[in-house]
Amino acid sequence: MKDFVNVGLLGAGTVGGGVLHVLERNSADIAKKVGKNIKITKVFGRASENLQEVYGDGYFYTANADDILNDPEIDIVVELMGREHPAKEFMAQALANGKSVVTANKDVVAKYGKELFALAQEHGCDFMFEGSVAGGIPIIQAMNSSLAANKISSVMGIMNGTTNYMLSKMSKEHMGYAEVLKEAQDKGYAESDPTADVGGFDAARKVAILASIAFNTRVSMDDVRIEGIEKIDLVDINYAKELGYAVKLLGIAKNDPEYGISVCVHPTMIPESHPLANVNDAYNAIFVTGDAIGEAMFMGLGAGRYPTASAVCADIIEAARNILHNNRGRITCTCYEEKHLCSSENMCAPCYIRMQVNDQPGALAAIAAAFGAQNVSLRSVVQNRTVDGLAEIVVITHSVSEYSLQMALQILKVLPVVKEVCSIIRVEDNGLS
Repeated sequence: MKDFVNVGLLGAGTVGGGVLHVLERNSADIAKKVGKNIKITKVFGRASENLQEVYGDGYFYTANADDILNDPEIDIVVELMGREHPAKEFMAQALANGKSVVTANKDVVAKYGKELFALAQEHGCDFMFEGSVAGGIPIIQAMNSSLAANKISSVMGIMNGTTNYMLSKMSKEHMGYAEVLKEAQDKGYAESDPTADVGGFDAARKVAILASIAFNTRVSMDDVRIEGIEKIDLVDINYAKELGYAVKLLGIAKNDPEYGISVCVHPTMIPESHPLANVNDAYNAIFVTGDAIGEAMFMGLGAGRYPTASAVCADIIEAARNILHNNRGRITCTCYEEKHLCSSENMCAPCYIRMQVNDQPGALAAIAAAFGAQNVSLRSVVQNRTVDGLAEIVVITHSVSEYSLQMALQILKVLPVVKEVCSIIRVEDNGLS
């Protein structure tokens, strides 16, 4: 047998460099835990000559991915290039050649996971992706193994560190959206084009992956209802505090035995007593509800060089153990069911709605009638201030179907007394059912 488990690395950027450092720094302990040394022997990068200057002479650098993908001595291929292509094709080639694959690529896993799992099963190797969701939080392994005996009814969480940082800043330091976005960009938390983060698309890929595992059915990005935080105003943050809530961008996946599964990403008000309400700054947290465990929360840094490298290295270690014990392919695709999606008529939650209306007699009655016409029950109505001569009204509903909510909003937007529907935020609060 070989003295090493040989690893080929595709991509030596931020996370890839972190993996090199972690495996080198902790090599002695890792070898004892695995039973054999793990060695990255080849590193692929577009500018391979520059990699040597950064990481030294201990690796074979190449600008040709085939030097790794077709090398019979490479046991595990680690893909950390990012983007869908050619990353997906490289992973498929590695699996077809009988090599286990480890990735942190949420884009590929969310879109092509089924295909890659099938290749892994066909060729008797592992396809692992712990780093693709929530950085260093070991949620994939937990759901595939530690929680495997549970029927999971819901998974929800803070799955994007950038938006959580921004909302935390707005809440704690009373900063407006534009100001806090600029600060996040200046500090490197947000990209120059922040759409993937603030628009909810990054979180949507992650919740699609988690929902697929939790509910044993294939969930794609197209199945996720997505709303970002672009319309969240500091006013909404302050109202939430007054009402006893925190505002978070949550990915929420629920499995209703009667109505099917619902998967969404949107700004959400949660009670200040809820564990997720106290997860701030760039931290992520996943809150799981199962029939056996009850409620459990997993929290940690959801991005960054070393947190993500930690998750990737954990997968490398597990893949190496499986190779040494001739036990690859233990965990295959868990999507063995075909659950249907919940319709908008059966997706129900309370809702916060802020609007500006004419400050005149009968305005509130007209608004209440619009809600009542769509069977939307109001729990509370707050009118604390006027803005440019308009009354600002905040409504909290009881649990309402998404369909009825949208119908009511359409009526409100054309109601003469309503000048603007400013904000709509769903509420996760069992006390408002």
